[in-house]
Amino acid sequence: DAVKAAGKIHSDMERGFIRTEVISYEDLVKCGSLSEARKRGVLLLEGKNYIVQDGDVVTFLFNV
Repeated sequence: DAVKAAGKIHSDMERGFIRTEVISYEDLVKCGSLSEARKRGVLLLEGKNYIVQDGDVVTFLFNV
């Protein structure tokens, strides 16, 4: 799940996990930037139970 994936990067990210912003690499290339992906509604907000997929570009939002 997304929390465990965050923990692989740093334990503080796992401990303070809030949510993730997720986009597939292919969609990111099509949009050209994360801000454009947000405008188009392609950037998804996911919670703790999201299973990170191969090819996902993930921003972990956390607070410690």
